[in-house]
Amino acid sequence: MTRKPQALVPDTGVERLQGLPPIVSTTTRLLILGSFPGVASLRAQQYYGHPQNQFWKILQASWPAVPMEMGANSYEKRSKWLLDRGLGLWDVYASCERNGSLDSAIRNPQVNDFASLKAFCPQLKMIAHNGGESFKHAGLVRHSLGIEDFAVVKLPSTSPANASWSFERKLAAWRAVMLEAGLLSGT
Repeated sequence: MTRKPQALVPDTGVERLQGLPPIVSTTTRLLILGSFPGVASLRAQQYYGHPQNQFWKILQASWPAVPMEMGANSYEKRSKWLLDRGLGLWDVYASCERNGSLDSAIRNPQVNDFASLKAFCPQLKMIAHNGGESFKHAGLVRHSLGIEDFAVVKLPSTSPANASWSFERKLAAWRAVMLEAGLLSGT
């Protein structure tokens, strides 16, 4: 997949970055929302493409009996694996200006069109925000989807920048949400 050239923002000289398309299906029950892909993810055109991000490792550890291919050329297989479990993946921001990968460097973000997602994901029951920047928009996302009566939760970021949480602590929080969404059994 080729990446669209980024436009320079006239007054700042900072690139206007474009996000990635959603990974969702009609069977998506839990939508995981990040803020915006980091530099490594944009370069690879893959969600959570930085090798130190724990996103894919946390998902694999949540379903240890169902192996996930983790190699460099396995993104399509990992995406299908995610969808097969009722998960969807997207970001709050469709585009933004940013130098580097930190959420704190995001400027002038444009929010994704969540209203269009509702018709495509009729089984959607829960939204989990991967970190605080994404969670800042929980109310807007819920309102855009027009679904006021389902759970919206904030998860600890899987980013390597969130070093204050151990892998085990992150995994426990993520597993609890998967259980609540009915995607894992309690055993």
